[in-house]
Amino acid sequence: MRDKTMTHTGIREIEVHPISLEHLAQLIGPERLERFEHAATDTRGRLGDRRVVNVNSTATGGGVAELLQTLLAYARGAGIDARWVVIEGDAGFFEITKRIHNHLYGTVGDGGPLGPAEHHHYEEATSRNAEALRAFVRAGDVVILHDPQTAALARIAMPQGVSVVWRCHVGIDDQNAHSERGWAFLRPYIEDVDAFVFSREQFAPAWIPRDRLATIAPSIDPFSAKNEAMDPDLVRQVLTAVGLVAGRADSREMRFTRRTGSTGTISRRIDLLGTAPLPAGSVPIVLQASRWDGMKDMPGVMHGFAELIAPHTDAHLVLAGPETNGVTDDPEADRVLRACLADWQRFPEALRRRVHLVCVPMADGAEAAAIVNAVQRHAAVVVQKSLAEGFGLTVSEAMWKARPVVGSAVGGIVDQIVAGETGWLVDAHDLEGYARAVCSLLNDAPAADGMGAAGRDRVVTHFLGDRHLEQWAGLFARLQPGQTGVA
Repeated sequence: MRDKTMTHTGIREIEVHPISLEHLAQLIGPERLERFEHAATDTRGRLGDRRVVNVNSTATGGGVAELLQTLLAYARGAGIDARWVVIEGDAGFFEITKRIHNHLYGTVGDGGPLGPAEHHHYEEATSRNAEALRAFVRAGDVVILHDPQTAALARIAMPQGVSVVWRCHVGIDDQNAHSERGWAFLRPYIEDVDAFVFSREQFAPAWIPRDRLATIAPSIDPFSAKNEAMDPDLVRQVLTAVGLVAGRADSREMRFTRRTGSTGTISRRIDLLGTAPLPAGSVPIVLQASRWDGMKDMPGVMHGFAELIAPHTDAHLVLAGPETNGVTDDPEADRVLRACLADWQRFPEALRRRVHLVCVPMADGAEAAAIVNAVQRHAAVVVQKSLAEGFGLTVSEAMWKARPVVGSAVGGIVDQIVAGETGWLVDAHDLEGYARAVCSLLNDAPAADGMGAAGRDRVVTHFLGDRHLEQWAGLFARLQPGQTGVA
């Protein structure tokens, strides 16, 4: 993946290299492959020379970007002309959209206003992208706008005859005053789009017509740098070389596969922010790998570990996220990271030696993904203790690697984990329940291994690209070119 040079300012196109779904044949079998190929043939016929243009606000550092890299590569491999463009915004724009994002998760966020001044700033920033997008989009295209950052483009940037889909990756099952405030801000911009797509039907507010609503859960690419096979020796070598595990790195070249099919090598080190010394390779690791986002509850993971897990196990905790300057659309990331570091500094020395805050370098997104791959494969238990979650790709990523997962019973996490079979679901605010679940897996290796194996099977069945693209093909079949609404 790389940026294309564009003649228009305000947006940039991200080049996506096609991947054949034949790649998945060894996992999904001939029957599923045949079904997908039929859906792809039907979709190509329906679209003709129409393109599918995806629009979001960042190409790296988050679940939406990872999702688009995977999904569009397979779509292009199936002969669909799928494009990806990224919009720009200033600090004020992303502060407003982060506020909306937090509200849609049912929280107060920073408590800031969403009044006329915020609407004006949001629209002003959007207008700087709109002209370039209008020049890029052609009549008849299907345009998929992702999340609050793109919502206003639905109203001001689309030429005649374009089918517009708004795809929301966040939400809560039961709306509250905070989420209603976020929806009130967005509704004027998106209420007339042709279709809405959510990861869970419960996330959609009541005012969205159900005949324009589709539910499509995300998927992972098992062959990407984030998920490709990595033997245990290479895992240990990577973690030693990048500076997460104690030991001497040998001269073995640490390779990973880029989406283009070319080979990359891991050469950059992680930033431990002073939270060393390094654990030995034999020490069990409890891992949460996610963005430095308030909804991921990194402080809760850390305090639950320090107070209730560390006294009963010999495990260490690793909280891993991207370098905060590598996530352009999240102004809260650095504040969350700094708050975690301040909490860590207040721990007694013995606990500080067992808790590690990790920033993964983002200069090369594929290299960063390969580092996370190694960390996830090394973990004894993977945690996703989010306070709210749209889906949580890290859950399926860990399950694919046969890691047992402890996740909060919120949002899309409950659609991935089968409690007692592939991991444990816990109350997001119950530190004791979280600790019990983690300790049970650390102290019963056979049970943990069984859950990991069952999790991998569940990912193969439910969370790979063929199912995901078939659902999008079903939505495209319902969209009528040049008309509002779905058939």
